[in-house]
Amino acid sequence: MQTRALEDGPPTKVSSLKAVLAIVLLPRLPESWDCGVLGVGLHTTISVFGSQLCAVFTKDVSRGLSITTPDQSIEKAKGETAYLPCKFTIGSEDQGPLDIEWLLSPSDNQKVDQVIILYSGDKIYDNYYPDLKGRVHFTSSDVTSGDASINVTNLQLSDIGTYQCKVKKAPGVANRKVLLTVLVKPSGTRCFVDGAEEIGNDFKLKCEPKEGSLPLRYEWQKLSDSQKMPTPWLAEMTSPVISVKNASSEYSGTYSCTVQNRVGSDQCMLRLDVVPPSNRAGTIAGAIIGTLLALVFIGAILFCCHRKRREEKYEKEVHHDISSSTLTRPMGLQWYKYEGLLKNLKYHMFLR
Repeated sequence: MQTRALEDGPPTKVSSLKAVLAIVLLPRLPESWDCGVLGVGLHTTISVFGSQLCAVFTKDVSRGLSITTPDQSIEKAKGETAYLPCKFTIGSEDQGPLDIEWLLSPSDNQKVDQVIILYSGDKIYDNYYPDLKGRVHFTSSDVTSGDASINVTNLQLSDIGTYQCKVKKAPGVANRKVLLTVLVKPSGTRCFVDGAEEIGNDFKLKCEPKEGSLPLRYEWQKLSDSQKMPTPWLAEMTSPVISVKNASSEYSGTYSCTVQNRVGSDQCMLRLDVVPPSNRAGTIAGAIIGTLLALVFIGAILFCCHRKRREEKYEKEVHHDISSSTLTRPMGLQWYKYEGLLKNLKYHMFLR
């Protein structure tokens, strides 16, 4: 923007190839003077403190090539497709070959900018970046028509970063940036009761999603009976945990919990049955008796196994002693062993 003060005489023309708005101060001209004599673009005359201001709007003609899509931020869910716009116009003075390049600056700032797709020499090259191989495409079949927008499919958390569209057609050069954020929808949400559902007890209702990008918003609702949440719980209706104090049977019913973030939501339900306290003394006695019976049964099994092993060991030792004995035939005596048993051992004596 340029401003020029004119002390005397008619104004001179103020022009700049790079100016978008030119203002001319005219201190001594009659009110009927027309800014149109400047002969450039749209114009208007403004009177400020007795002086006339000529506001002249001119077209930026320093370069013909320009990208009409503004810088922007886009949020998408994991697994979805992100549309990254980049539309451009070309001036008559842009006569060089058309080159289109998309770059990715990863969010961790540890990696250098990566070329993810390129148009040059009437050919498309999309195998530069292995992490996006097969997942990035131009949306237009003819990018020379002025549309260099791309789609990134099956979004992953590693796709988060700043994407830059560069269009070159000498002497014109232009670029725009798109910030892409990938979020995870809440999923696998589980509702459950932590504690004993008995009258007079304290317990908790919990709502836990398996995954989901922060921030997460929670909302509890009662789906049965009057569909009104118990008054003591109202302060925690938007919390993942509801702390129930001194429970009553009126709390019984079906409840739902909805978990939501900027890209999606998930829901779970639970059935709450608040019942009178059980006979704890009888329960404890039954548990003790059951434990004792189990111990007696286990002891009997161990005793039988031990006794069986002792009998087998004794039989093996006796058999070993008999087998290892050397029976000889002394002085015309011959011994016979029948069926390997000592009690049936007989002998005969004969003379040669």
